[in-house]
Amino acid sequence: MKDYIIDLEAEKSEILKRYRALLRACKPTMKKGDKKMIRQAFDMAVENHKDMRRKSGEPYIYHPIAVAQIAAEEIGLGTTSIVCALLHDVVEDTHISLEDIEREFGKKCAKIIDGLTKISGVFDANSSMQAENFRKMLLTLADDVRVILIKLADRLHNMRTMDFMPRDKQLKICSETVYLYAPLAHRLGLYAIKSELEDLSMKYMEPETYKFIAQKLNEKKAERELFIKEFIGPINKILAEQDLHANVLGRPKSIHSIWTKMKKKGIPFEEVYDLFAIRIVLDSKPENEKADSWKAYSIVTDLYRPNPDRLRDWISSPKANGYESLHTTVMGPKGQWVEVQIRTQRMNEIAEKGFAAHWKYKESSSDSGLDQWVQKVRELLSNPEANALDFLDDFKMNLFSDEIFIFTPKGDLIQLPIEATALDFAFEIHSDIGARCIGAKVNHKLVPLSYKLQNGDQVEVITSGKQTPKEDWLNFVVTAKAKAKIKSSLKEEKRKIAEDGKEILERKLKSLKITYNSDNIYKLSYFFKLQSTQDLFYNVAKGIIDLKDLKEFVASEKVVEQKPQQNIDSEKIQNIIKQVKSNDSDVLLIGEDMQKIDYKLSNCCNPIPGDDVFGFVTVSDGIKIHRTNCPNATKLMSSFGYRIVKAKWNSQKQLAFLTGLKITGIDEVGLINNLTQVISNDFKVNMRSITMDTEDGIFQGTIMIYVNDTQHLENLIKKIKEVKGITDVLRFDSSEETISVKN
Repeated sequence: MKDYIIDLEAEKSEILKRYRALLRACKPTMKKGDKKMIRQAFDMAVENHKDMRRKSGEPYIYHPIAVAQIAAEEIGLGTTSIVCALLHDVVEDTHISLEDIEREFGKKCAKIIDGLTKISGVFDANSSMQAENFRKMLLTLADDVRVILIKLADRLHNMRTMDFMPRDKQLKICSETVYLYAPLAHRLGLYAIKSELEDLSMKYMEPETYKFIAQKLNEKKAERELFIKEFIGPINKILAEQDLHANVLGRPKSIHSIWTKMKKKGIPFEEVYDLFAIRIVLDSKPENEKADSWKAYSIVTDLYRPNPDRLRDWISSPKANGYESLHTTVMGPKGQWVEVQIRTQRMNEIAEKGFAAHWKYKESSSDSGLDQWVQKVRELLSNPEANALDFLDDFKMNLFSDEIFIFTPKGDLIQLPIEATALDFAFEIHSDIGARCIGAKVNHKLVPLSYKLQNGDQVEVITSGKQTPKEDWLNFVVTAKAKAKIKSSLKEEKRKIAEDGKEILERKLKSLKITYNSDNIYKLSYFFKLQSTQDLFYNVAKGIIDLKDLKEFVASEKVVEQKPQQNIDSEKIQNIIKQVKSNDSDVLLIGEDMQKIDYKLSNCCNPIPGDDVFGFVTVSDGIKIHRTNCPNATKLMSSFGYRIVKAKWNSQKQLAFLTGLKITGIDEVGLINNLTQVISNDFKVNMRSITMDTEDGIFQGTIMIYVNDTQHLENLIKKIKEVKGITDVLRFDSSEETISVKN
């Protein structure tokens, strides 16, 4: 770190200035005695963090004050939360204990701070510390949602001040943010925070793209503002005539959402039409909210032609996080699609402040989707079987995905995640109904259990007393509730079969004159490469292991020591990193001290020199190199941050790396010939495979080629685009499969 002169007096006055700003932000929710409590927490935080500094060199206390400020100002939390935000790091980083907190500030604060404190020590070497910490935080969510809200404020401030972090830490924190925290903010209705977290993650993970889109948005700013002004004018006029009091404003879409749209549709920035949304916020009485919203919708669609497929009515059926709004996309005066959101002030506050505003209006909210969501979190956490990583995947799948609305035969509404099947619906109604389900009728038509439901389907479940859960059910159910119930039923079934297997094995060993004891049972399990003795008994009962196999075990006569399950610890990681590579292919430098180490290039994203990459320490394959924008990168970094190592290309050798190109164009005579001419002759590039297809005059092809680095690839793409008839060339990952964590 650079040497800098610390002006303690200036810092002291800056701390007080920030503290006063915090008090101003807390004012709306303050009651008698609150100021004294906040002061007490502030003094404790200042005292205990006094010798600590952040990576940037500034006093550490700036961070807890900023987190408290975000909690008060941007989320709208009250005094208890402000106290907890100020003290959120003292138990983890200083000598203060939870007992001290409880004595000074009460049980509630101690419980929230405990939820915010990371777990220390390692329990299961195969588990992920990050996943365990996330699970711990969610356990507290079941009792007090403020834990998550303060954690989001903490994460947001860390993301805003991440410039001084080393690159690998930035990538790990950003991946975790995109994978878990941004969806969590979305789920709790904190849209502004969700967008900012996604934008900030993108700023570090895809810096070039981020700068490019930000610059483009900036260039078009004046033009956009003029368009919004022209678009809003007539709406304001008619709203006033109809005596509807409303605030109409335009806002640009977030950089991340524009980038997502570009990727999803495979289009350049210029073709993203709805770069901004118009929001109409009505000042309506509670009883007139719905009628006024539809009246405003009618005014907008009379002025501008709506896209019939793009109407979203979240006023009649609010989202699970309490979000209410009417969305439509209309054709603007210059042939441009514009998204229009219509909502009341109450709905707007819930959309901006999420959970905190939801509780404020709870009395008037007829059906609380958020309460149901917290209930689902509790259900998910009550499953004792799941390890932290399975839990993380289930949580991600179930509680962050968009939902569909399904009707029961009596017309009740059930919310399920997208991709849910008829069997998920059966389990959602009741575990016993799910377990006995043999089929379903969707809109009066008979469908199999694996049938994927669509929004608005009406489903009737068909059951049979003879039905029991099957193993293959796990391949198509998506809800955590269904998965947990099927797994526990199968475990029970397996346990019963294993009991019989135990007796059979005892008899067989007796006939082979082998003593039946725990030592021999362990040796047998290891010999047959089974995870547990229960698997051994189960395989014997099922006839997978018979007398012939047992005789083989006896014949092998070598002593098989019972070995613990292979796991990866920090010492092993260091040993892998110390294996120095031979000099003939030193194209990557890995680790903090940038050594030349043995590595493999990952198949899921085929990195080439020039790509932004990182190393991932695997259990059995040494270090694997992935691109930072690899489809699996966020999952690896958010679940196994401790296995991530830095990696940087070292351009010493001209080696060839495999990559793929998707080519689209208009089919013309000699097109393929011209294409291969450019690739093979002009560029001297070797092709591994080429597939071409033409339909109705449109040509599509994929080519797997060997290139030296990103510069080489970019030049080749540029050259291919110049071939007559070619309209688009895109790089793609040659292997789209997702990797298992053990890789």
